[in-house]
Amino acid sequence: MTAETGKKIQDYIEYLLKNSSAERPVWNKEMIIQNTPPKWNYIDGCMITALLALYEITGEERYYVFAKDFVDYFVQEDGSIRTYNIKEYNLDNINTASNLFFMYDKSGENKYKLALDHVREQLTGMPRTKEGSFWHKEIYPDQVWLDGLYMAEPFYMKYETRFNRMGKCDDVIHQFKNVEKNMRDPVTGLYYHGYDESRKMYWADPVTGCSPNFWLRSIGWFSLALVETAEATDESLYYEKRYLQTLLEGVADALSAYQDESGMFYQVVDHPEAKGNYLETSGTALISYAILKAVRLGYLAPRYAKMGERAFDGIVQKYLSCNEDGTLKLSGICLVAGLGGKQHRDGSLEYYFSEPVVENEAKGVAPFLLAYTEMIRNVH
Repeated sequence: MTAETGKKIQDYIEYLLKNSSAERPVWNKEMIIQNTPPKWNYIDGCMITALLALYEITGEERYYVFAKDFVDYFVQEDGSIRTYNIKEYNLDNINTASNLFFMYDKSGENKYKLALDHVREQLTGMPRTKEGSFWHKEIYPDQVWLDGLYMAEPFYMKYETRFNRMGKCDDVIHQFKNVEKNMRDPVTGLYYHGYDESRKMYWADPVTGCSPNFWLRSIGWFSLALVETAEATDESLYYEKRYLQTLLEGVADALSAYQDESGMFYQVVDHPEAKGNYLETSGTALISYAILKAVRLGYLAPRYAKMGERAFDGIVQKYLSCNEDGTLKLSGICLVAGLGGKQHRDGSLEYYFSEPVVENEAKGVAPFLLAYTEMIRNVH
């Protein structure tokens, strides 16, 4: 990474902070497009994670102050969280709470521990498949999505390790084993976006229960779930920790066959030739960050670092650019993708290519900035 690129990214961060608050974050395009009020959500949660990582590596207090002010808009003194509803049983809502461990450790304020306890209660009541995996959301019965592993499992493992004497750590590992068994394609080594245990959904293969394609961002979420859950796993769980690392190495090896010459990956990973497919920022950034962090922590061999660096550089070259007024933008970000729902999302190639592609959206910006922090660590 050149000094010029570093300067450009720092300017971009300043633009994002200057134009954002908990009430109106510039990076939450879903909120802006739908004109909805602020809500506890994983999109903002990912950005706060990125800002805390920037604070951790630079020591610049303003990153922490911004993050704390943002979180404190939602977390009340009694540990309740504004707009958060346990009974929604949505794994996406767990993710943001991962930032509360950092807040609790740095500030010592008990409200963060109370909020952590409150969010942990959701997992106790979370509906599950017969095999024991969390449903992605209560509105998606019997379904496991790769995204959900990142949204819930790092939080779950960290909470159990820190506050519950590792009581349910085996449950976390069991859910990864279910995903490996049910969602990994034995031919490519890639993982399908979703799995329906009941096989009733129109998008589910009647034999395997899997959705039809390998969506990049979902594999990115899963890769990061493996890294961050392994990081939260105590060394006394030697075999469990190594299991996650082995799974991660398998994902990295599978992805390496599909890395474009630009360093990036395609929206649907294994169909670069398909009309409408495109090099996508958010999934590429998640993979870059997951791999670079895994190398730093010793979960992947040093040779994998090149893969992560190429992915990061590819995003910078293709999608980090200037507007006419001189402000920066990060483009090539799939706004949202899912399965089922009222939009009849069928998991086809055409579906994944039809979702809006936007700029400056946190699902791309946050992992890009997290990958940037790993690039800085490598320089130092």
